[in-house]
Amino acid sequence: MYWVVLCSLNADYWGILDCGEITRNRAAALLQLDKLNKALDDAEMTIKLKPEWEKGHFRKGCILEAMKRYDDALASFQIASQYNPQSQEVLKKIKKINQLVKDSKRAQEVENMRSNVDMAKHLDTLKPEMSEKYGSEESWKDMFSFLVETMETAVKSWHETSSVDARVYFLHDKEKTQTDKYPPIVNIDKAFESPETHSSCFPFLRQYAEESFSRAACLVAAKNIISYPQVWKGQGSRKWKHAQNDGFFVQFESPSVRKLWFIPSSNEKGQILCRDPEILDVGAHEVVPRLFKEKTSQS
Repeated sequence: MYWVVLCSLNADYWGILDCGEITRNRAAALLQLDKLNKALDDAEMTIKLKPEWEKGHFRKGCILEAMKRYDDALASFQIASQYNPQSQEVLKKIKKINQLVKDSKRAQEVENMRSNVDMAKHLDTLKPEMSEKYGSEESWKDMFSFLVETMETAVKSWHETSSVDARVYFLHDKEKTQTDKYPPIVNIDKAFESPETHSSCFPFLRQYAEESFSRAACLVAAKNIISYPQVWKGQGSRKWKHAQNDGFFVQFESPSVRKLWFIPSSNEKGQILCRDPEILDVGAHEVVPRLFKEKTSQS
């Protein structure tokens, strides 16, 4: 500090450039020691002593970059470039920071999508069909809310663990179902190990749905656990058209409406992100056969 003060008081003798060099070098040392706030103070002092010296602005940009203040760092590097347009070092930094800014914004977008899951907007087109088939607004809205909640719970689980438990969720009749005897969730993780386990699973689920007076059911199963039936393979109408994406299936079952979705996922900026649900032909790709006796009239 003695030399910096002495230079400031006797600029004619020592030279402003020498003082700027001292503070710039000290800023570099502090940056290496990860003392970023002190390093930034020295960089600011360098700029104050020699405003048109690009090295001061360059050092400030490096410190702001280390602080992950990318917008501010970019501004400093751009000022440095104005004073020395030929500097390849500065130009490389500008290119790097532009990419970091872009990556940072995308990472924030991904995080926002992960934390603000809204399946209702993706399923909005299902409302008219449910209204037509079930008539009673209370009835179809309960089913719609049940589906949305099940999907959102599965998406959040996938975001947190990259997996979902293979389960069937049941929407019970509040007045008729004996909830102590019939829990609303049935695990089916063993159902896809062989043709035999699969064929014995869905009759049990049908009986469960009937005896528990369930109004609807929603199956959730990860693609990677399904060894039988391989619903994403096959030929003709069963041919899988959604590439090799990882993800999971959601199959909605009710007496009048059956739907099937595949929710693909990808890795973005180090985060697992579920994509928009893709509607599938339930007749061609059903994960389990129909669970409820079919009804065609309003009820």
